[in-house]
Amino acid sequence: MHFGIFGVGDIAPDPATGIPRSEAQRIQDTIRVAKAADEFGLDVFAFGEHHNPPFVASAPPVLLAYVAAETKNILLSTSVTLITTNDPVKIAEDYAFLQHVAKGRMDLMLGRGNTVPVYPWFGQDISQGVPLALEHYNLLHKLWREDVVDWEGRFRTPLQGFTATPRPLDGIPPFVWHGAIRTPEIAEQAAYYGNGYFANHILAPNFHFKPLVDFYRQRFEHYGHGRAQDAIVGLGGQAFIAKKSQDAYDRFRPYFESYPMFQGTSLEQMVRNTPLSVGSPQEVIDKTLTFQEGFGDYQRQMWAIDIGSLPVDVALEQVELLATEVVPVLRKEMDARRAPGVPDAPTHASLVQAAYGDGETRQARPRPNSGDNTSGPLPYLDSDPERPANMPRVV
Repeated sequence: MHFGIFGVGDIAPDPATGIPRSEAQRIQDTIRVAKAADEFGLDVFAFGEHHNPPFVASAPPVLLAYVAAETKNILLSTSVTLITTNDPVKIAEDYAFLQHVAKGRMDLMLGRGNTVPVYPWFGQDISQGVPLALEHYNLLHKLWREDVVDWEGRFRTPLQGFTATPRPLDGIPPFVWHGAIRTPEIAEQAAYYGNGYFANHILAPNFHFKPLVDFYRQRFEHYGHGRAQDAIVGLGGQAFIAKKSQDAYDRFRPYFESYPMFQGTSLEQMVRNTPLSVGSPQEVIDKTLTFQEGFGDYQRQMWAIDIGSLPVDVALEQVELLATEVVPVLRKEMDARRAPGVPDAPTHASLVQAAYGDGETRQARPRPNSGDNTSGPLPYLDSDPERPANMPRVV
C-alpha cells in the first residue's frame, strides 16, 4: 500500500492579509514539502499540471527531476499529466528521461484535467476530449514498447520510422495510472492495458465514484489481468490534522472559508459529506478506513495537504503528522483487513523482476551516427531485426 501527498501548485490569498504568495515562493515551498515527505518516510509525492494562474504547475517533469536529485526514497508521480493537450511523443520522451534521472523512482498519472481553456491554448478541441485521451494514450503505450513506430491517427501528424529517446529505463516503461472521475471510457482503457485507475474524489460526495471503480475492476478481470479485487486502484483525499480535533477545525477554517473552491458550504458539511478529513490523527485514520470498506482493497492513498494559501510551515506540520501519526496506523490496519492475494502497487523494481527475474535488464545502446540519425534501419544494437525503420525520404 502506497501512502503519499499530491498537489497542483495552486496559489490563493492569505486569509489574514489578502495577499497571495509569489509564484517563486510557491515553487520553493513545494520543493520543501516534497523533501519533507521523503524525510518522514511517505511513499509518494505527486505534482499536477496546470497552465493558467493561479497555478504554477506547468512543468511537472522539471520539478520532479529536481526533487529526484534532492530525495532518496520517495516515489515521484504526477497528478495529473494532461494526456489530451500534450503531444504523446513529448510525454514519452520527457517521462522516460525522468525515469532515468530518478533511477526508476517514478510513475505517471494521466488525465484530461479540468481547465476548459487549456484545449485551444494547445491547439485542441475540448469537444474531442475523450477521443484525444484515448488515442494519445494508445500511441504513448506503443512509443514506450517499440523501438520503431509507424503510426497514423486523427489528432497529430503521422509517424514513420520514429524512435522515442531515451528508451525506458531497463526496457521497462513507467507504470501508468489513469485519473478519471466521470468517464467510463478512461476506466475501460485502464482496464484494457492492465494499468492503474485513480479516482480523485476530494470534492464529490462520499463514494460517488464507486460505480466507476467497480466498472474498472470488472473490466480489469474481463481482460485477464487478474481478479476484480486485484485491480490497481488509487484514491485521492484531503486532510488537515492536529493533535486535538477542535484545534484542527479552528486552524483550518480560515483557509477553508477563504478558498473559492469551497464557497457556499460549511467546513462541517464538507467533512461530513465528502472525503475531506479534518481532525485528530485518529479521526483521519477512521475516515480513511471507510474508504477501504467502501471501495474495497486498494493500492494507493494520496492526500492534498497544501491546497491554496496554507503556509509552508503549516504544510510541513501536516506532512509530519501524516507520516508519523496517521500512516503507520493505516499501514497496519489496512494490511490486517486486506484480502489474501491482493497485490501491491507496481514499482519499477517489481516490474523489472516480473520481466527479467534475476537476469540482466535491457541497456539500450544506439547504433553509430550517420549525420542526423543512426546508420542503418535499426536504431539500437539490440533492436528487433523484424521491425526495421523505414525512414521518410527528404525530397
